[in-house]
Amino acid sequence: MFSHLFRIRYFAMLVLIMIFASSAYAFAAANVVPESGAGDGSSTISGYTVSNVSYALNAANPANIETVSFDLAPTAGAGPATKVKVQLVTGGTWFNCTTPGASLDWDCSVAGGVTALAANNLRVVAAQ
Repeated sequence: MFSHLFRIRYFAMLVLIMIFASSAYAFAAANVVPESGAGDGSSTISGYTVSNVSYALNAANPANIETVSFDLAPTAGAGPATKVKVQLVTGGTWFNCTTPGASLDWDCSVAGGVTALAANNLRVVAAQ
């Protein structure tokens, strides 16, 4: 009788283990995450070519730069720029630029923020 009782307990324990295992599998299978995009990688920053740079001085005080204008052409692989800023003094203020429509011409209002004497570089930052 003892061996018969041991077999029933063994069988019952095996059935319980199978139930827990199958329920854990079913629970794990129910955790479906929809596909999404993410990634990591690198590529060359193709950049832009700046040309035809011109500075306009303030009419009332010609010591001050009023605007900076230039053409900004994307190099191979780059799209047209949508945001452009310039800096005329190393470590100085950044000025916003605008373009009339889909043109390559960009105009940056400095509005007397930099004198011709203080301007020591033209740094153009552009992004798509």
